[in-house]
Amino acid sequence: MAHATQEYGDWPLRRLMTEAVGSGHKSAEDMDREQAREAMQRILDAEPDHTTLGAFWLANRWKRNTPEELAAFTDVMREESTLTAAPAADPVDCGANYDGKGRTAILGVAAGVVAAAAGTPVVVHSGDRVPTQKQDAYKHVLDELGVRTELDPGESADMVDEVGFGYYYQPRFNPGIQALWERRNQMGVRTFVNTVETLANPADADVHLGSFYHLPFAIRMVDTLRACESQSVDRALFFQGMEGYDDVRPGTTVVAEWSRGDEDVSDFEIETADYGMDFESEDLGVEDVAAESAAVTEAVLTGERDDEFADAVALNAALRLYACEDVDSIEDGLATARAVLDDGSAAETLDALQSF
Repeated sequence: MAHATQEYGDWPLRRLMTEAVGSGHKSAEDMDREQAREAMQRILDAEPDHTTLGAFWLANRWKRNTPEELAAFTDVMREESTLTAAPAADPVDCGANYDGKGRTAILGVAAGVVAAAAGTPVVVHSGDRVPTQKQDAYKHVLDELGVRTELDPGESADMVDEVGFGYYYQPRFNPGIQALWERRNQMGVRTFVNTVETLANPADADVHLGSFYHLPFAIRMVDTLRACESQSVDRALFFQGMEGYDDVRPGTTVVAEWSRGDEDVSDFEIETADYGMDFESEDLGVEDVAAESAAVTEAVLTGERDDEFADAVALNAALRLYACEDVDSIEDGLATARAVLDDGSAAETLDALQSF
């Protein structure tokens, strides 16, 4: 049930619209942390009128949120909606865009399983047909593989510890955000909720691996994590993934890297040609993303495919190993990934995942 307005501070969304964020792209003012926190609390409590909420989301899209605002939204989400369950392992948290992919294979399941087989635990999380794209995401590939997905957070943590790879399902670990599904669907465009849900970090991981479209946004995301008070991430990598997802693109991929103690975010490029990989994004295209991604995952992990998909999976696994600092370089990670593919360890880990 929605709370009464007087239970909050002095900043209902309508006032924030008229006095801060709603005056236009060039003249809008940023919110301070307390204003942004109050806004997110009201949103999660379903307090704002639907029209006001839509206008607020759109105004924030126009003005672009600051790291302080995004951190405040994330903190409230984690404090009041996210049900975290930390495994005993310390995994890499993979925060791909929840609204999914529509043209190319989702490689993160295969890459995560390879990384797990190599000793680097990996966590992925997603919803189910999240607006605005409502396309295939992690859940749908795992469903096609016969893996249990509609898990409570504690079960997800157990999956990480037993298998090395774990999946957290948004409706179970983040019910407040799930409750906004219809309002988000009516918007027709992405809102800041699409951004902060990827930072939910349900496993309380110390390392975050995410994706971005442009390097300035990656820096903003790192600054957001640095400003969060509800979690303490020690290391973050964001990269320019295919379709905005957490899959390295063929050709050139820009990676932003930050570790606690670093004053600035550094960046480097992954050139697939440097690793003898001669293929384009179109070569990783599929028509039925969930079903074909699952088929690719099984074929690569069991050694039935040794083509551009196998190369792409190994490279994405290498980035996960590097993110966790279990290898010193992408080259070392690639060698490790190929070794666990060759010796059958990746296939055994997939079998354990399907049997969980």
